[in-house]
Amino acid sequence: MRNSTKVIIVLGVSFLLVSAETWLEGVVPVSGLLAVVSMACAVKVKCADSVTRRLAEKFGKLWLAAEVVLFVLVGAAVDISYTLAAGGAAVFMILLALVFRSAGVLLCLVRTELDRRERLFCVIAYLPKATVQAAIGSVPLAMGLPCGQIVLSVAVAAIVITAPAGAFGMDLTFRRLLSHYTPEKMCDILGALSEVPHELSASHPVDTRST
Repeated sequence: MRNSTKVIIVLGVSFLLVSAETWLEGVVPVSGLLAVVSMACAVKVKCADSVTRRLAEKFGKLWLAAEVVLFVLVGAAVDISYTLAAGGAAVFMILLALVFRSAGVLLCLVRTELDRRERLFCVIAYLPKATVQAAIGSVPLAMGLPCGQIVLSVAVAAIVITAPAGAFGMDLTFRRLLSHYTPEKMCDILGALSEVPHELSASHPVDTRST
């Protein structure tokens, strides 16, 4: 079976699972997003590495166009007045979430061979938060909840604050924190990063120019 056909099948099943959440509402509690994530995990476990790698490449190409549509739609739905009204409280909440996120990254790296500088770079690499916020930040608004606008506004504020901070942080520190590394060492760092659980976030890729 061609990889393109597999991608179409996976997408079709994903849309079906998300729609099932609405169809089964009031009958059986179902989370469409969790079902899609579970399906992806099952594909990763059951299929050969070569198959999952090719599927990931295909979906990566689709994402290039999909991410533009996603962020344009989110930006169009944002009411700036709500974002400004959130003020310092929203910024404080975002910074507090980053503290816990960073602590989680460090906890996941406890048993790895990375030194302190490498672990610090991993923390910086996981500062950006964008994809998940853009994907589900508008859900409360779509459901008609009173808090929908403020949730979406804070989600967008998180994107605006963390994405540039993480990108600039990595560009400014990778030479100092990841210097004198062979390609094999960089592979070890990338492998450690892959073990850290992360959301449909848009983390900036690790820059390997130091190699």
